[in-house]
Amino acid sequence: MTITQDQTAAKIPQRVIWLAVAGAVGGFLFGFDSSVVNGAVDAIKEEFALSEAVTGFAVAVALLGCAAGAYLAGKIADRYGRIPAMKIGALLFLVSAIGTGFAFGVWDLIFWRLVGGLGIGLASVIAPAYISEISPRHVRGRLASLQQLAITTGIFAALLSDALFANSAGGADQALWFGLEAWRWMFMAAALPAVVYGWIAFTLPESPRFLVFKGKDEEALKVFKSIAPNDDSDRHLRDIKKAIDEDKLAGQKGSLRGKAFGLQPVVWIGIILSVLQQFVGINVIFYYSTTLWKAVGFQEKDSLTISVATAITNILVTLVAIALVDRIGRRPIMLAGSIGMAVSLGTMALAFSSATGSGDAISLPGAWGPAALVAANVFVISFGASWGPLVWVLLGEIFPSRIRARALGLAAAAQWIANFAITLSFPVMAAASLPLTYAMYALFAAASFFFVMFKVPETNGMSLEQADTLFVPKGSAKGSAKGSAKESAKEPAKS
Repeated sequence: MTITQDQTAAKIPQRVIWLAVAGAVGGFLFGFDSSVVNGAVDAIKEEFALSEAVTGFAVAVALLGCAAGAYLAGKIADRYGRIPAMKIGALLFLVSAIGTGFAFGVWDLIFWRLVGGLGIGLASVIAPAYISEISPRHVRGRLASLQQLAITTGIFAALLSDALFANSAGGADQALWFGLEAWRWMFMAAALPAVVYGWIAFTLPESPRFLVFKGKDEEALKVFKSIAPNDDSDRHLRDIKKAIDEDKLAGQKGSLRGKAFGLQPVVWIGIILSVLQQFVGINVIFYYSTTLWKAVGFQEKDSLTISVATAITNILVTLVAIALVDRIGRRPIMLAGSIGMAVSLGTMALAFSSATGSGDAISLPGAWGPAALVAANVFVISFGASWGPLVWVLLGEIFPSRIRARALGLAAAAQWIANFAITLSFPVMAAASLPLTYAMYALFAAASFFFVMFKVPETNGMSLEQADTLFVPKGSAKGSAKGSAKESAKEPAKS
């Protein structure tokens, strides 16, 4: 499927850009809150005299909160709207930032980390759903990719603020302002973007598609006209109402249940995309980064600087994905990313199979050290330019409007659970065999290629209602519209 020159040249309404950027602020908090703990772990462990196991749980417990928040987000968003869900998320972020900063014990800390996880889970669902629902089809990929750009920017901001607080105090465990240790200020720094996110939520209009489902057609029409004054708002309204009527004829009333192991097939598509995104090992690939850097001559004290540089690389490659996603499509980028991840992870498995020593004393002989370092960076680039942002794009596109928030919530919850499983299993697996661990991630990367090749159709240039028809059986009521959806997707967008 190709996008015509008229489509790519079509001007994006400034209000749409603002709404997409504003909606993506939740992604910034998502990245910031999930990463800010990195600079505080050692200080927290010393402050509360924690064992390795309790320290690991205090860090990972936020992921369980993320899964719960993602699952609840769909229910909240479908019942009360996308904007109320944003407001709740902002409040959870704010309360968590302050509570964690003033934590007086480990269980107190764990509780506030869990609250923060709920906020992250909400943001991980609402941002892509909202952005997809207010974006014109010919630029939806670019605007939906802002979610991942915001996440990577939040990660960078968290690492940078951690470094600034720690360096200003002379260490994360040293007192900074008002007698409070630097690690406490690291957490409380999240209060500022949380307040900004909450303020923004009060300025945003509700999703027009949600308004249509609630029978508020006039309000939806006003939103359509405000975000795309030169577009055919009446046609958009008719398309959504037609999709609702077709769902009623098909007996689909917004349930996620189906014949494919209890769920609709499209829900499984979203869940598997989410799980594969985590099972390639992106969140643990740099557990041994310090070893890699030592192997090629870096000192351990340089690790924070390199981490910040990696975060900047993440941002840059996400910008590449944003530039290309609506020009060449979702599938080609994801297939290329899968190949890059599989090859780079396979190279790392080979490199560590030649390692000597164990634990922190591992060394890579000859050229294997530089090869592993290059492969690790190729992996980050391959992921950041493809599966990182584009999974969120697809999750915002593939689900029918009647179940979008709940299905996205379930897929995001699966993503967080997969993240939690990988995070907990990595230390044990790495201790047993690091080459086999990286080889397993490489196999999942290879599996991601074949899954996209055979199960994920191209949605580029389609309206959300048209994309809905791609994931249903050919003989169904909506399946008969599949061909016309593909044809109309090729038509130039009105400007």
